Amino acid sequence: MTDAFRGQAVTGPERTPIARVSQGALRRNAHVAASAGVDRYDSRLLRGDAWGHGVSAVSEVLRDAGFVRNDPEDDTHVPPSDDRVLDAVAVFGLTGAPLGTAPVMSLRGAVLATKTLRVGEGVSYGYLFRAAIDTRIALVTGGYAQGVVRSLGNAADVALAGRRLPIIGRVAMDVCVVDIADAEVQRGDEVVFFGDPARGEPSLTQWRDATGFSEAELVTAVGLHANRRVVE
Repeated sequence: MTDAFRGQAVTGPERTPIARVSQGALRRNAHVAASAGVDRYDSRLLRGDAWGHGVSAVSEVLRDAGFVRNDPEDDTHVPPSDDRVLDAVAVFGLTGAPLGTAPVMSLRGAVLATKTLRVGEGVSYGYLFRAAIDTRIALVTGGYAQGVVRSLGNAADVALAGRRLPIIGRVAMDVCVVDIADAEVQRGDEVVFFGDPARGEPSLTQWRDATGFSEAELVTAVGLHANRRVVE
């Protein structure tokens, strides 16, 4: 719990951020690959619970799209050429994916409370952030226990109230703080940590650059630790 919000309980189902896995985006990405002549997928694509996206959801889409599983550890099998094996970056819509694909996973939290922060006041452990001017802040669900890496504090934005707003201070276990300034924000509003840049949502590239982790590591951590939900 951040010092600026000490004494305010973090309770209820909204406490846990949601890692949304879009089956629609997964199907579209698989179709783009199939249209390019890809017809198989490496079994390693399903490791780490399919990179945090969920083995059952991913396997179902690949099966319905007609992809054949190729096990690289089976040395009796002659592997197909690389251009016929599904690329994880392409199917999950990570940076560098082909045109026409989209990110499959997004991470969404919620505003728990808002508060005025006066000039000179600090937030979170160690007061890594102190307000240069009077401003307003929001306590939002999502911390390092759900894959929101601690080094994202003072280094990444979220989408909230139709704007891009910065995470400030040190990310806590289950929550973090966002500087909302004069944005119209209230309890329960959705916060998007990352998603589809085509919809104005933050990209995972910002997380990658701020943390030093690969996008594969980031989505896997989020998918395994946040409350994952498969949506259309």
